[in-house]
Parts: sequence; C-alpha cells; structure tokens
Amino acid sequence: MLDATTKARIDSARDILVGKVPDPKSQVEQITIALIYKFMADMDRQAEELGGKPSFFKGEFRKYRWPDLLDKRLGGHERLLLYAEGIERMNENKNIPQLFRDIFRGVFLPYRDPETLNLFLKEIDGFTYDHSERLGDAYEYLLNILGTQGDAGQFRTPRHIIDFIVAVVAPQKHETVLDPACGTAGFLISAYKHILSESSERSDPSGSSDSHRPLTPDERARLMTNFCGYDIAPDMVRLSRVNLYLHGFPNPVIHEYDALTSEERWDERYDVIMANPPFMTPKGGIRPHNRFSIKANRSEVLFVDYIAEHLNPGGRAGIIVPEGIIFQSQNAYKALRKMLVENYLWAVVSLPAGVFNPYSGVKTSILLLDSALAKRADSVLFVKIENDGFDLGAQRRPIEGSELPAALRALQDWKNSRPNGPAGQTHHAVPRKRLLEAPDISLSGDRYRQVAVRGNGKYPKVTLGEESLFEVFSGGTPSSSNATYWDGDVNWATLVDLPADELVSDLRGTVRRITKKGLEESAAVLLPKRSVLVSTRATIGRIAIAHVEVATNQGFKNLVIKDFGRVNERFLAYAITRLVPEMERMASGGTFKELSKSNFLRLEIPLPPLAEQERLVAEWEGYRKLIEAARQIVAHYKPILRIDPNWQMATLEDLCERIQYGLSEKLNTDGKGYRTFRMNELVEGRAVDNGEMKRIVVSEAEFKKYQLAKGDILFNRTNSFEHVGRTGIFSLDGEYTFASYLIRLIVDRKRVDPDFVNAVMNTSSFQKEIKMYASRAIGQANISASSLKKAVIPLPPLPVQRALVAELEAERALVEANRQLIARFERKLQARVAAVWGAPSSPSSESSAPSDSRK
Repeated sequence: MLDATTKARIDSARDILVGKVPDPKSQVEQITIALIYKFMADMDRQAEELGGKPSFFKGEFRKYRWPDLLDKRLGGHERLLLYAEGIERMNENKNIPQLFRDIFRGVFLPYRDPETLNLFLKEIDGFTYDHSERLGDAYEYLLNILGTQGDAGQFRTPRHIIDFIVAVVAPQKHETVLDPACGTAGFLISAYKHILSESSERSDPSGSSDSHRPLTPDERARLMTNFCGYDIAPDMVRLSRVNLYLHGFPNPVIHEYDALTSEERWDERYDVIMANPPFMTPKGGIRPHNRFSIKANRSEVLFVDYIAEHLNPGGRAGIIVPEGIIFQSQNAYKALRKMLVENYLWAVVSLPAGVFNPYSGVKTSILLLDSALAKRADSVLFVKIENDGFDLGAQRRPIEGSELPAALRALQDWKNSRPNGPAGQTHHAVPRKRLLEAPDISLSGDRYRQVAVRGNGKYPKVTLGEESLFEVFSGGTPSSSNATYWDGDVNWATLVDLPADELVSDLRGTVRRITKKGLEESAAVLLPKRSVLVSTRATIGRIAIAHVEVATNQGFKNLVIKDFGRVNERFLAYAITRLVPEMERMASGGTFKELSKSNFLRLEIPLPPLAEQERLVAEWEGYRKLIEAARQIVAHYKPILRIDPNWQMATLEDLCERIQYGLSEKLNTDGKGYRTFRMNELVEGRAVDNGEMKRIVVSEAEFKKYQLAKGDILFNRTNSFEHVGRTGIFSLDGEYTFASYLIRLIVDRKRVDPDFVNAVMNTSSFQKEIKMYASRAIGQANISASSLKKAVIPLPPLPVQRALVAELEAERALVEANRQLIARFERKLQARVAAVWGAPSSPSSESSAPSDSRK
C-alpha cells in the first residue's frame, strides 16, 4: 500500500517541476529517470556496505555518483551540468543492465535552473530502493497523472476496471499472460498481484491441493518470465518496464511492437490476454498484414481478432472495446461478432459511458473470451453496469452503490457452476442461436432482453404514429459558427432543460435560445404549447410537457397532439414513461445510441376515454406533488449550527485525548480481516457501512490500537481539494478500524460532546478554514494531523452542546423521512401508471392516492 510519506514526496517532486516542466508526461519521465539514477546508486552503496564493489558507477562513470552529485561543496550550476551530462550519457554505460540503458536512451534535462534541480534532487534523495512493492505502488500513483496517452485513442484504464477484468479472467501462476497494447503495464501488474494474493491468502487447510499455497522461489521466478507486453510507443515501453521493475520484475519482457502490421511475433500464443487496445484508427485506416482472419482496416476490429487468434487452447481473454464492436453494421464488424459468438465469446459486460472521463466520454464494453466455456454454454451472458462506484462527471468522484461486486459474482457463477442459468436483475442470457439469427449479430444485451410493456389491459391501444391523434417532429441545431442564429427569442431545448430526477418535467423556458433566422435555416421546428418532448438520443427517456412554444435539438422526438378531445397531454407523457425500457432496447448506433423515428412511431400506448385519462392524471399528480414537495426539503436542507460569538474557543488538540492516523496495511476485498473505513464511507457526517467495505488483515493486538469506538470522529486528510476534510462520526456496533488516509479524533467527553464536535467540523465555516491548511498538488490536497490540531472550535457548556445536537438530529430525522417518502411514492406512481397496461400493482402500492389538503 502507498504510504502517506512516499505519496507526499511524489507530489512534492511534481510541484517542484511543474513551473519548468508543465507537461505531465514529461514530469513522469524526469521523475522516472531520477528514481532509476538514485536506485542504481543505492544498489552500489548496498554492495559496498556488504564488502563488495560498485556495479554501476565505476570507471569513467564514477564521477556521476549520487553522493558526489549532492556534495554540498558543489555549486548549483556545476551540479546542474554534472547531472545533465550524467543522464544524457548513461545509456552509454556498459556497466548497467540493458533495461536501464534503454530507459536513459534519448533523455535530457528540459530546464536549466539550478535551484529547481537542487530542490528536485533533494526530494528524490528521500527515496530508497528496498525491493518492496511500496515503490511499485508509488510509481503507479505517479503514472495515474498521465490520464490520456497520446492521440491514438489511448486512455489510461481506471484501476478498478482493470482489477475487475483480472478478477473475472483469473490468471493462474502457471499461465502465460499478454497485453498487446500494454501502455504502463496496468493489466500485467494487476494480474501479478492477483496471482500473489490467490497464492498467499487462500491456502487450503486440508492440504489436498497446492493451487493456493504460497509461491516457491522457482515459481515466482518463472511467473515473472510468463508476463509479456507490447506497445507501439517507445515512451510507453520505457514506463511499463520501469513499472514492472519496481514491482519486482528483474527483466521485464516488454517489446516495442506493432501487433497489427508486424508478423514477427505472430506465432506466439498465450494462456491469458487482457487489454484496452486503442479505439482510434488513423486516417486512411490500418494496413495490416494478411494473416488476420477478419479482413478489416479498423484498429479495434483487428485488435479483437488478434487477441482471439493468439489464445492457446483453453485460453481466456478480457478486452475493453468501443461500442462500434458491439453493433456497427459494416461487414468487418459483423464478421468479427460472428466469429466471436461461434467460437470464443461467453460474456459481454456493458460499462457506463463516463468510465474514461474526463479524457473521453466514449461508451465501452468488456468482451470475455474462453473457447472451452463457449463450447459448453449454448448462451452468452450479458451484464449491464450502470454504477461502477464513481459518478460520471469529469472528476469521477466516488459514490455509493457500485454494481461491480454483484457483476463479478454473476460472472463467476456463470463461469464456474451455472452456464445457461436464469437471468438476474442486471444480467441475462441470450442463446447463441438467437444472436446469430439477428441480421447484424448485435452484442447489445438490451436488444434481446424481454421487456414486459404491453399487459392485458382493458383499454384499446394506439401507436404514437397514429396520424389522427399525433404529429411527430424531430429537432435540429442551427450552425454554431453563425452568430446570427443564436441568442434570440426562440426557446431551444436540449437535454439540460429536462431534469434527470423528474419522471415528467414541465418546460417553461430553456437555457439557450435561438433566433427566428436560426429556426428557419435549420431542421428545428417550433412546437406549440402542450407538446410532449421525448429525448431519444444518447440519454433516452427524459420527458417534458411544453408550457411555452419551443424548438429542440436533434436528440428529441416531439409529439404535437392533434385532438385534445381524445388525448390529455399529461396522460400521454406519463404513459410514455412506461415505454422507456422498450425505447432503450430498440435504440441503435455508434458512439450515441438513438431511437429512430420509424421505431418511435411504432410504439403503443393504451388510450382510455378522455374522462378516465383526466381522472388518472389527477391521481398521478397527487403523488407527484408530494414527491416534489419532499424533494425540495431534501435538496434545500442544510444543517445550521447556531454559534454564539461569546462562547469560549478551544483547539482540537486541547479537546482531544488522542488524534491518530489510521492503519497503512494493504486493503483487500476478499472478506478477510477487519472492516476498514475510507473516505467513501463518510456520508453526510456519519461513518456508514455500505456493505462493500474493504478490509485490513492485522494482528489482534495491532487492531486493538486502531479499533473504532462509538463517538470516534473520522477526518479525511487526503483527497481532492473538494473532498479533503470530509468528516463523520462512528456509531456502529461491531469491529471496525480505519485506513491511513483518515485521522481519528477521540474527544475528552468530560468537556465536549463528540456529536457536537462532529457537527462543528461539518459546518461550511470550519471546512473553509481547515482547507486553508491543505498542502496542494495537482488534483490532490493533504491536511496533516499537526494542522488539524491547531483548528479552533467553539466550546459552549455541555448541556448547550447536547441541546444543539438534539435539535440537529431531529432535523436530520425529518429529512431522512422525506427521502423515504420520495422513494415510496415514486414506486407507487410508477406502479399506478403500469396498472393502465394491466400490470399488477405491488401490495405497497395499493393505498389510495394522496388527497389535496386544500379541499
């Protein structure tokens, strides 16, 4: 696990460089070069301390020794010239391994400021080569800043997605492993850690099998020769070799190699292949050699074909692919899908569209290949993940409710014991025969899911294309380059105008407006009031009723009602909410899925008599008004702690019996050890067990030093600037501890109530003040325990503290009751709308509609 000191040192090294070396990739390269330089010096020093001789800095290269470089008698310009010359010549040093010579090839010092170099080398001097995985974890943290890796459609794969794929594919200690587009070697290192974890932590107490016993030295050495990576970019090859070396690989096998155009390694086969290959194809396409089974010039098609063809018999693969692989209609894509379904594919995992944010919003999926399992199972499993544990914004902030653990269980069940088993809430199986019978052999799971929309209701059904009732218009967008089209008087709706949390929204204005000229010279159509707007592109199924004349962009299909004597617009809008799953199933396309106008017109809704429609709408609106009222309370509630300026003030150090950093041991997800709080589990001022907590394995004696007790306060000391300082109080039963990036405060209960301290620490004023102590690096902030101790809070008498806390708790209980009310009435509303189709209501939905208290 990355300890706080090492992490802070990396942040500091980057902060020193950023003024002179603004490019993150160049920062990583300069830190990489300096670390290897320092580590060679450390190994020479260790050899001399044991009575040996230096191996690296000898002969003409002795003058570049690290101790001489840091000699205080050396002037700043002399040190700069010596270091610059040393790194530029180091690839000529025959005394160092070829791996290191390759790392130093072509490097140079990109700045000439002695003070910057002095500070930088002083920070690097704090690192010591000790053969531990700690350095590897530190280097992975450094590589995280790379994010995007060039302009060829390459993006750093999020660590949790890599670990998920590795857990599914489950490489074994005797197997060979390849990543043909390895980048910084994330898949290879995750696979290596997985094997070590499986070998060391899941021993078989019966002694009947050696599959989970610790690795022998010979097995570990052989394991390191079984891993291989290719990458076309020399800088990625360099970084991946360093990354593997720092994780204990003495001679990393990483080749600078283009798997798509070179035949040199075509005959090599592997037991396990995992990759996130480039999504982008150069202009004019790829010109591959003629040994591929699928004839194509698109890089994503060729990479998937390459991986499938280079598996050993019984081999397995996990591949991240763009949506084009899933449902593009060109011949090469269809031929690839046919080959996969017939011979290799056993599961498809759909990922959220924002997994690669902020670098790309491209929608991706994971293809899982195993020819043996594909032959055994006559169906393919489709798993849909909508929450991967992070929001889909640019910052990808952690959130609760990750579906990855449940998806992993479903995949493991399918793979290990129940191929062809029943569907689940987030997964379902589709027979291979049905996939192959589809005209485009689409791998979009939703297309094959059975959606129960049309019940045996008592009302006749009409299509949305019924010309006597509706006229349907698509939208349009004026040219953005013509200023005369914009900032006019015409409302122009986009998805941002329809709130995501409303079942049916009321549109009374728009964020952007266009001119009449922009309307006339584009495909946009001005819709009358009482029109129903339905989003049908990318985000499908947001619905609004227009209370103003409005045009929309092309992401909508819009219904203009022709006969209000037969159709109520609000009934129509609510009825369409029931069709959203079917609309999603019918949508198709590349980067953005879209429901075609022809499919939209075929959708059916029940149509009761107008009086019945109005009665139903009145009932549904009663639920909606309650939901909206409760939502306003939840959205606008902010706990306010009334502070009397005459109260005594005290520092947290004075009020606490103990202020303590958490455990630094490695966290795990295998259920072993003690449940461990991290920042994610601090929610709205509370330490919350979400059922998916990671754990730490330590001795009982060590655990007792860090065991949480009710009333302990946890403070998040390191994260993004937005999240640093998050605070929550612990009040659970059971055995829990906390991770190193949290600080525990144990208050003196004779002087102060812990709930009061927690409430103060969650106020905006305290959060603003404590963040003034934060040291900041790019994307990261840190508040030390010594800074936290200096923080000052008010200290009223204990009875006053307890009265204030009781008042806040009463308010919080009311807010939570409103959350529960929202969930309950949303379920009731959806059930009552479904009943129009004849779908049965759940018992909890059978109570009468809420009445209007004003009657």
